[in-house]
Amino acid sequence: MTNYIYGNTPCFLGGSKVTLDSQEVDEKDVLIYGVPWEGAVTWGDYTGAELGPKVIRLSSARYSGYLPELDDIDVFEHYNLGDLGDVDVVPANVGETMERIEKFSSKVWKTGKFPVAFGGDHGITYPIVKSLSEQIDGKVGIIHLDAHYDNMPDHEGDKYARSTPFARLYEAEEVRNESIVHMGIHGPRNKPESGRYAKEAGATTISSREIRMANDIQAMADKAYQIASEGTEAVYLSICSDVLDFAFNPAGPVDGNGLTSFELVELVHAFAKKGVKGMDLVEIYPIQDPNDFSSHLASTIILYALAGNILKDQ
Repeated sequence: MTNYIYGNTPCFLGGSKVTLDSQEVDEKDVLIYGVPWEGAVTWGDYTGAELGPKVIRLSSARYSGYLPELDDIDVFEHYNLGDLGDVDVVPANVGETMERIEKFSSKVWKTGKFPVAFGGDHGITYPIVKSLSEQIDGKVGIIHLDAHYDNMPDHEGDKYARSTPFARLYEAEEVRNESIVHMGIHGPRNKPESGRYAKEAGATTISSREIRMANDIQAMADKAYQIASEGTEAVYLSICSDVLDFAFNPAGPVDGNGLTSFELVELVHAFAKKGVKGMDLVEIYPIQDPNDFSSHLASTIILYALAGNILKDQ
């Protein structure tokens, strides 16, 4: 019998529905949750990110945990997945929603399980990382895979818009700015001041061009992880879909010259093998993608991360 998280929506990758206050959580290794939030920043048709968690779950119903290209690993032979459903966001109430995300995420971190959050827009990363920083004794490093820096001070007064989370993270004492890596950055939709803000904060930029020209994904992953892990107690992985070239991401903005799907999943796999505390995948806009290609790719991205975790633990 299909295990539905709500309505006709199955749990992600066939996992089982759990709640944070149940004993079933103890039996799980990985906890999935959605944050169906889109704040004030939208551009023309590029809206609808709040549908991401639902459509990612629906698309995941087609997949097993078996990855023949990774030495025949079957993720589900090692890990049990639990789906917590979604954070109860409050439309049009940014402050209350940020508090709810932080409170929910804090409870997830306390379980000690590996969490995967689906956005929603990139504004959700700040409260998730903030709640992580309160659970560890030390600093947090971040590997941020994105076309854009997302470090603007505000958007028309909104300090928690999708273009601002890294400005807030630069300000957080619990995050080591020198251990923030903006990776895959590319394209003229970035503003000149974004690169300056990153440099002033002490963050590192690794562009999509640098990744491609190096022609060595493992070496680039090693470089990024070394920076993110130095002087930190935990490394967090945040992925915006538009780190991908639009050819591989029809549910994202039209950012060309980005990563291929192969490059992205290989980087994610490499980071997970080295050790990340948790991760999010944000800014998939299903209404732009009639075949849900981007939502389907989400399953592969997460499975590559979990396969990396398995190898780390062995």
